[in-house]
Amino acid sequence: MRRHDLRFGVGLVCLLAPMWLLADPWPSWRGPRGDGVSTERDVPTHWDTTKNIRWRISLPDRGNGTPVAWGRFLFVPQAIEQEQRRTLMCIDRATGQMLWQKGVTYTEKEATHSTNPYCSPSPVTDGERVIVWFGSAGLYCFDLAGHELWSAQLGKQQHVWGHGASPILHENLCILHFGPGPNAFVIALDKQSGKEIWRVPAPRFAQDQAKPSHPVGNQDPEIFWGSWATPMVVNADGRAELILAWPQQVVALDPKTGQEFWRCGGLADLVYCSPMFGDGIVVALGGYNGSGLAVKAGGSGDVTSTHRVWHEERSRLRLGTGIIHDGHIYVNDMNGAIDCIELKTNALKWRERPKATGKGDSWSSFVKAGQHLYAVNQAGDVFVFKANPEKYEQVARNSVGEYTNSTLVISDGEIFLRTHDSLWCIAEKKSD
Repeated sequence: MRRHDLRFGVGLVCLLAPMWLLADPWPSWRGPRGDGVSTERDVPTHWDTTKNIRWRISLPDRGNGTPVAWGRFLFVPQAIEQEQRRTLMCIDRATGQMLWQKGVTYTEKEATHSTNPYCSPSPVTDGERVIVWFGSAGLYCFDLAGHELWSAQLGKQQHVWGHGASPILHENLCILHFGPGPNAFVIALDKQSGKEIWRVPAPRFAQDQAKPSHPVGNQDPEIFWGSWATPMVVNADGRAELILAWPQQVVALDPKTGQEFWRCGGLADLVYCSPMFGDGIVVALGGYNGSGLAVKAGGSGDVTSTHRVWHEERSRLRLGTGIIHDGHIYVNDMNGAIDCIELKTNALKWRERPKATGKGDSWSSFVKAGQHLYAVNQAGDVFVFKANPEKYEQVARNSVGEYTNSTLVISDGEIFLRTHDSLWCIAEKKSD
């Protein structure tokens, strides 16, 4: 593997001033707390390709990776497929100007699905460093000027559908779910040095035990086993728990040591959604019509019979992660339908499939600001609707007409939308 330095000749000294603290950050894929919720209130609800668009820039190649935002900087994961490069772009959020681009050239064969380009995971930042996972090419840490601080080679990522989990930060640790595949694991590294602190293997596929719930024909049954879920750290009555949605089980680890607190059985063989948390309850939903469950956090050992709140044998086709708000789960399915579900009972309150301008399927996750939720579909429509458990109450349908599988970013009153073609900055025009 050969490193490829793509730094653009732009001085950053003036950009690294304390003024970046003026903007509310969106430092990881699921936002400041890993739950998709922004505390901001003054967020745009209406736009089109010209209205409330601050800027739009073209991207060099397709991609599903959602950016993150810190101060004046946007960090965008980007693969350049023909050149076999995996890169991280730093964008000036005020202008859309490229500041620098760093990455690696990786020429070895790595399987992925045709709809899942490399560099799908979001980076993560704490305002001093930004860390990005390039799959088999390794985990890389840069400072905000684009200088490499450390890298970690974690082995070959192996699954025919690729990977997608994003790294997260907790205190002094960078935590990554490396998977799916035969060597899947979760690992914690010191965020300053890249030194490995602990590692826990994911549940292994066992041919004599696991029975994939989908017809596989002549395909390897291990294809239908794995998790693409990004972990999250939750507060369970004062105890920090690292929640992992793994095949057939949800597991809570001590994020400092990797020691297991509890586990709950009943999840699907395939897991695309990341875990959700609210009112002390963890929700994990299976992909490919697999099973889902809710479980109370804070237990010890096998809590399947003591803490599991509900269990459904067959979930809808779900890939995006939802939002828990006021005792209800708001989540979409891959066909673009939106469900409102009662958290403690799994009772469906309502289901709506908003009218799309084109392909209405959705692989994106929800975000929330104030009383509004934002749902993105593959046609580039963003549906804004109220967090109302009684009925679907649409506020707006906003379309940019470009294909996307990414999730929105909300920061300092602005929304950032990444499509296969472009990066959009959406902001309401304000008087001087």
